[in-house]
Amino acid sequence: MMPSVGEKAPALDLKDVEGRTVKLATFRGKRVVLYFYPRDLTPGCTKEACGFQSDLAEFERRNAAVLGVSTDDASSHKRFSEKYGLAFPLLSDEGHKTAETYGVWQEKNMYGRKIWGIKRTTFIIDERGRIARVFARVKPDTHSREVLDALDRLD
Repeated sequence: MMPSVGEKAPALDLKDVEGRTVKLATFRGKRVVLYFYPRDLTPGCTKEACGFQSDLAEFERRNAAVLGVSTDDASSHKRFSEKYGLAFPLLSDEGHKTAETYGVWQEKNMYGRKIWGIKRTTFIIDERGRIARVFARVKPDTHSREVLDALDRLD
């Protein structure tokens, strides 16, 4: 079940492209834009990641860190990061435990076939570690600006 606005954000303990552990608790006192995406190097996921990268300085001005999560492994994340110059962490959730905890590991219908995977979803987590906003319907082309607008309204 997806956490709701006002609830404490579930713990996060995942590896980045260099194998370093990233924990949500590390970002206490800072906002976190935690976005879950299906796959590295696919058209929608690339648009979404590049949007966050283009606006990264704006997120930093709003005291917000951006973290991307998918079930791809670290080497896939590294290729993706390097190809598009992504300067924010991409985290590997290979066993989809974190995606399940956040309620974004869901059954999807892909070209008439039912598969399990990540439903593109973003959470804004406030400075105290609580869910401040959930974006369950994401348009990759414009999502970064939508999240920036939401951060402005949280002030």
